[in-house]
Amino acid sequence: MKRFLERFPLEWLLLGLAALFPLFVSSTSVFGSQLNDLFTYAILALGLNVVVGYAGLLHLGIAAFFGIGAYVTGILIAPVFPFQVAFPVALVLSAGGAALCGVLLGAPTLRLRGDYLALVTLGFGEVVKYAIQNLMSITEGTRGLTSLPPALVFGLKISPDDFRGYYYIALVLLAATVLLLKNLERSSLGRSWMAIREDELAATCMGINAARVKLAAFALGAGLAGMAGCLFAVKQTTTSGPLAYDFNRSVIMLCCIILGGLGSIRGVLLGVMLLIGFDTILTPKIDEWLQLANFNPEGSTYLSLSGWRLMVFGLALILMMRFRPEGFLPAGHIQAEMHRGQLKTVHTGAESVAAESLVSTTPVKHTPPSEKQV
Repeated sequence: MKRFLERFPLEWLLLGLAALFPLFVSSTSVFGSQLNDLFTYAILALGLNVVVGYAGLLHLGIAAFFGIGAYVTGILIAPVFPFQVAFPVALVLSAGGAALCGVLLGAPTLRLRGDYLALVTLGFGEVVKYAIQNLMSITEGTRGLTSLPPALVFGLKISPDDFRGYYYIALVLLAATVLLLKNLERSSLGRSWMAIREDELAATCMGINAARVKLAAFALGAGLAGMAGCLFAVKQTTTSGPLAYDFNRSVIMLCCIILGGLGSIRGVLLGVMLLIGFDTILTPKIDEWLQLANFNPEGSTYLSLSGWRLMVFGLALILMMRFRPEGFLPAGHIQAEMHRGQLKTVHTGAESVAAESLVSTTPVKHTPPSEKQV
């Protein structure tokens, strides 16, 4: 079963089933709209996986690029601005603008690693959030850009009352993202990402330009996050306020790829389904059932699952780190790396025990004092 899951194209099966889903539900299905949000967050998580899972760079500010994409889209299509471009143009410019910001963030931080890089990306996310909040004349501050018009795709207006239009747009973009990343995994750039993640010094000695490879990871990850932000703003008909792009969003995306499996496309999709699906689909349903059963008629936070969801997230991560640190569906090389370390520990322990037993069973010859040489 384990070998079957590793070889079977599970991600394509999930996308195929998702493509058939709208055929069996009404156009106003709430669950279909929630699945649309899952596709958007899956693209965002895949963008973060490029930086963290492929290149091994700890990134805590992916939500900032998500917000940049959303606000670039809002500025390009909102009625209060003179641009009024079509959705495909806004999508490309949002992804490109976020990618450019990714390069501007990555260029001065190429020499930073580990915790120092994480702090820089965290600080960048906070700077973007407060910049959105204070640029009142452009972003409308904490209210955000609202009343965004429906998307125009090749002259056709996508109705916000029918979830199918945005659903298939997000699904097609997610499938294109998966196809792009699967091809990049087998390319020289993908192998370079994995090389600098394992050992940057050895990769540099082999002729890999680490600075250029890191910049490519920052740019691609930020571009995918900007594309996800564009989908989010158009589907919600608002950019939302700056709190929608805070540190919590970045951490939840990081939890998705850790839970599903670092460096694995199918693992990221599974992590988004489990974590975001639990947060946005299952939790509200359970709270609704509790209220209907008069278990929590007053809507107390302590008696609702939504009040404990962050604790559930933390407990799930603790259990994963303890029993399966590589995630549910990790990349093959990461899983082999984990097990190779365990086997090395086992062998080292066995050799130590054997050496101790050999010493304990070897007879020691005692030399009389008179035979000792001075």
